[in-house]
Amino acid sequence: MTAPNKTRIYLSPPDIGDLERRYVQEAFDTNWIAPLGPNVDGFEAELAARVGVGHAAALISGTAALHLALRLCGVGPGDEVVVSSLTFVASAAPVVQLGARPIFIDAERASWNLDPALVAEFLETRAQEGRLPRALIVVHLYGQSADLDPLVEICARYGVALIEDAAEALGATYKGRAPGSLGKAGIFSFNGNKIITSSGGGMLVSDDADFIAHARKLATQARDPAPHYEHTELGYNYRMSNVVAGIGRGQLASLDQKVQARRANFAHYQEALGALPGLTFQPEAPWGMHSRWLTCLTIDPQTFGNDREAIRLALEAENIEARPVWKPMHLQPVFAEAEMVGGAVSEDLFERGLCLPSGSSLSAADRERIIAIVGDCARQG
Repeated sequence: MTAPNKTRIYLSPPDIGDLERRYVQEAFDTNWIAPLGPNVDGFEAELAARVGVGHAAALISGTAALHLALRLCGVGPGDEVVVSSLTFVASAAPVVQLGARPIFIDAERASWNLDPALVAEFLETRAQEGRLPRALIVVHLYGQSADLDPLVEICARYGVALIEDAAEALGATYKGRAPGSLGKAGIFSFNGNKIITSSGGGMLVSDDADFIAHARKLATQARDPAPHYEHTELGYNYRMSNVVAGIGRGQLASLDQKVQARRANFAHYQEALGALPGLTFQPEAPWGMHSRWLTCLTIDPQTFGNDREAIRLALEAENIEARPVWKPMHLQPVFAEAEMVGGAVSEDLFERGLCLPSGSSLSAADRERIIAIVGDCARQG
């Protein structure tokens, strides 16, 4: 039972400042309330510059961005798409919605992300069989980049489009570059719990100008240039509003501070809890900076004395939100028939993994509440 008299601590709540309000007020003052407008243009340009790509299209969600990326890479009925298994369902759902089949591949332990060795082995086998997948979606999990260099090389070798799902990794780095900037296309999410939020929304990015121009057209009901409404293909109503983009612009301006705050949360958790037997934090891979969007850990119940679920329930009893690590896609009932390569690593991370409150506005006092409860679980065990 949740303690009713304790303030709720959320996993990753929005952290809003004055600049966001200013951009939104400008939208009202200039009557730019409908979709598109100066904030949309500004948000696209600023996000593209931040992640080091040539072009960006602001959309209603990261899922919409992934859907467009897949369609623009030619994914359609009967095709196959490789997807990280350890991820949120939105990484895989657009594959099925386009009539294609997802093939899930396991994680590796250095980053909890897609295992390049398994991908290489799988694509080599498929190349010999003459049935390569159309695309590969690599997810950058919880604020940490996957190992991109081998994936870029493998996909180029076999002509497989590489799409980066960087919804959770804005502000992270891979060898000095931004996740989302190395593939054919990258996608970002600004959902309410992300490291920056526009209350919703997403972004599709690419160095290919024609790719993004076509994405913008498809996202605006695929309207052809004409004085009347002319359509030679079917599109979607996916464009971001000028009001939402104003929030995003303000949030993006403080991205570095938000990353610093989340990394500081992780450092405090690690200092206070890292010596507990059986508790291990998600490592920071050697190839880049982890943004620590969420602080994640695993629990060995035999050594720690309690399992992951006991800790989660103890936190919930004190009105503190914590969540298990993503349940892998190959374990989801909706994908019961999908092909899976490997699985032991992602299954283990789900079974033992927990995400702690990690918001950039998390107070020191609230962080100490969380640390005390996790420590008590170890002592009780």
